[in-house]
Amino acid sequence: MIEAIVTDIEGTTTSVSFVYDVLFPYARKNIASFITSNRNNQIIINQLAEIKKEAGKELDEQQIIQQLFTWMDEDRKITSLKILQGMIWEEGYKNGSFMGHIYEDVPSNLERWRNLNISIYVYSSGSIAAQKLLFGHTDYGDLTSFFTDYFDTTTGNKKESDSYLRIADSIGLEPEKVLFLSDVTEELDAAEKIGMKTVLICREKTSNSSGSSCIHNFHEIQQLLKTDQK
Repeated sequence: MIEAIVTDIEGTTTSVSFVYDVLFPYARKNIASFITSNRNNQIIINQLAEIKKEAGKELDEQQIIQQLFTWMDEDRKITSLKILQGMIWEEGYKNGSFMGHIYEDVPSNLERWRNLNISIYVYSSGSIAAQKLLFGHTDYGDLTSFFTDYFDTTTGNKKESDSYLRIADSIGLEPEKVLFLSDVTEELDAAEKIGMKTVLICREKTSNSSGSSCIHNFHEIQQLLKTDQK
């Protein structure tokens, strides 16, 4: 019996194009001015130090910005980069530059799962702050109340099994009682290795090259939940 669902964001609850065509360009456009105007903020100071540590060398402010541009181009999952992006996106959400994209089938199913006493969690490479911002500013209202907790790269790499063990331990459930949703087969493989149930989401793909079965929306998950069977 499934007692908890852990969901990815990109390609699962949210369009990949929203992340790559809206969020990432907004962060890239504003990151230099954001760092410059907040250079005395202790959070920013700490993240700049982490960037230097990750780069393995001393960098001045302009070199740090160029390093961030490089990591963005490479789509690197660097925690310090994700934290800075999240802070920039917070400004964007608050000033109305954009709203968080959510597929239309997501809100009703979050509510259905909660009514089934299934705990719902998020695990994404975006920072926890960015996750909360996205779900807190949608065309369907603030959806953050549906989630029990959030996980990001501070928990570990999404393609490594140890990360899912940490999540299961944090949730307090045996892995086989947890269902993980993602559009990335390597992530699902990592979760399966520790005993989690998994579902491949194929929202924006015309074909599934992995050979695994997949579903196209959250409505189809209902038949997989024993708690929802008559």
